Amino acid sequence: MKIALVCPYDYAHPGGVAIHIANLYEELKKMGHDVRVITPFSGNSSVRGNKDIIPMGRPVAIPSGGSIARVTLSPFLMSPVRAILGRENFDIIHIHEPLASALTVSVLHVSNTTNVGTFHAYHSSTWRYRLIRPLVKRCYKKLHGKIAVSAAARDFIGKHFPGDYAIIPNGVDVEHFSTPLPPVKGLRDGKLNILFVGRPEKRKGLRYLLAAYKIVKQELPQTRLVVVGPGTQKYEVKARKAKLEDVVFTGFVPNEDLPAYYQTADVFCSPAIGEESFGIVLLEAMAASKPIVACRIKGYASVMSDGVQGLMVPPKDAQALAKALIQLLKDKDLRREMGARGRLKAEECSWPNVASRVNQYYKSLLNAEQSQPTTKTMHGKKVKV
Repeated sequence: MKIALVCPYDYAHPGGVAIHIANLYEELKKMGHDVRVITPFSGNSSVRGNKDIIPMGRPVAIPSGGSIARVTLSPFLMSPVRAILGRENFDIIHIHEPLASALTVSVLHVSNTTNVGTFHAYHSSTWRYRLIRPLVKRCYKKLHGKIAVSAAARDFIGKHFPGDYAIIPNGVDVEHFSTPLPPVKGLRDGKLNILFVGRPEKRKGLRYLLAAYKIVKQELPQTRLVVVGPGTQKYEVKARKAKLEDVVFTGFVPNEDLPAYYQTADVFCSPAIGEESFGIVLLEAMAASKPIVACRIKGYASVMSDGVQGLMVPPKDAQALAKALIQLLKDKDLRREMGARGRLKAEECSWPNVASRVNQYYKSLLNAEQSQPTTKTMHGKKVKV
């Protein structure tokens, strides 16, 4: 098959959706498919020379759901999109967040082939979809297949665009996160390590983890909190003011070095308070066989179960977070058991497995299209022949 993967966000600044598309691209190529990625592209990326990447529009940064989305807002995309689709003659056009940007809507508007949409997002508020629904409902009807990465993402989009959504989860590179690596220098000195990985956005809940860690440190002095992610200066100041000891802020860590941090951890903690559709960091921790303490939010429910791969607590509850962390830190056997069960879950969501499910979904849509009676136009109306 010849497949287009359409990314709504800047491919040179990979976030969750762009990373998802990059991994799906690699797996589909391994299957022998001819794949292109159509994306806004600022250009400062190692994929610049990849001829399969088709840049379309310059991205601009806008606030979105407590994060920053780098999308193109160009009103002049229809003509170049039409030219690309006409030249490439795709069998499948797979549009991620098909209603989220000028590019994805333009592709869907122009496309005359089999269209698949994957919906990734979950937000507590749906005002954006209420606003745009009258403008994009015709484009939405051009989707032959609809995928949601979780039940949370399905329910979120389904409030305004009801339909039949196949749930196919995000994937994880199990080999990347599980291949044994030397421990991070300075972090294997007998102290138990709690790991946080993420951006310092309010919805990630880092403030509650810092408050919980203060309680943990009082009961278990031989512990350390490791915070991996860029832009944490505000939280570094808070940690100093609270006189928290053994808190390590690493700043940005490249993907190739990230597995070493997971493997050096004793417990992974994700105290996100909401606005999460899935929880890729949970899968990464599971791939490294690490137990998890996470908040009980809708997006995490499809990834882990309380008492199975880790412990779940109410969001915004530092006391409950601390209690769960202390329970796991005190019980090595429980950490090992939960880590092993998490590894099994990660295997289910390995990229080869996820891409295989997507590939089968493509085939089912194409088979359904081929089984439909052909039509021709008579007096301006389509009739079966």
